[in-house]
Amino acid sequence: MPGTRMLASPDTDVSSGEFRLVGWRDVATAAFLRLVREHYVGPSGEGLQRVAVRHPGAVAVAPILDGALLLFRQFRSPIGRALLEIPAGKRDSAGEPPEVTAARELQEEIGYRPGRLELIGSFWTTPGFTDEHMSLFVATDLEPVDSMPHGVEEESAELVSIPLSELPGRLAAGEFEDAKTLIAVHHLVAGTR
Repeated sequence: MPGTRMLASPDTDVSSGEFRLVGWRDVATAAFLRLVREHYVGPSGEGLQRVAVRHPGAVAVAPILDGALLLFRQFRSPIGRALLEIPAGKRDSAGEPPEVTAARELQEEIGYRPGRLELIGSFWTTPGFTDEHMSLFVATDLEPVDSMPHGVEEESAELVSIPLSELPGRLAAGEFEDAKTLIAVHHLVAGTR
């Protein structure tokens, strides 16, 4: 079958416990995403197939300026409406360290360069269907620079500044619906920064 790979992973040799990857094939590619059908052998020798979305990884940044969290409200086509989010973007430059990507995304999306970036954690965004791995930073000592938005969504995004003191109430009111933003806000509210 064209495109089928046996005994190899599309990215790395993936085996977990008693599940063994025995083959895979690309199903589709769109922009920076790859849809892959993987073939595994389970603990009892049964075969199973799963579909995974391969993603280059991403970064997200919680920028703090004058005692406030800077966010932006941006239209998201998969859900058909805008969300209030921290800046983020994909790691599309091979070999680029995540903190460099984070600084670039911050400048592109909201027009600030961080003087300091602190990694607060990294996580799998949705491991049930994608291998997207995200590094989350807090940015401080911000310096204004020209923004460089990409696409109509970023060009139309609204910058929103929320005082850190208001985050607990807004969190309780359900204003944050985006996972990366929820993680960042919980971190800031907990005062572990």
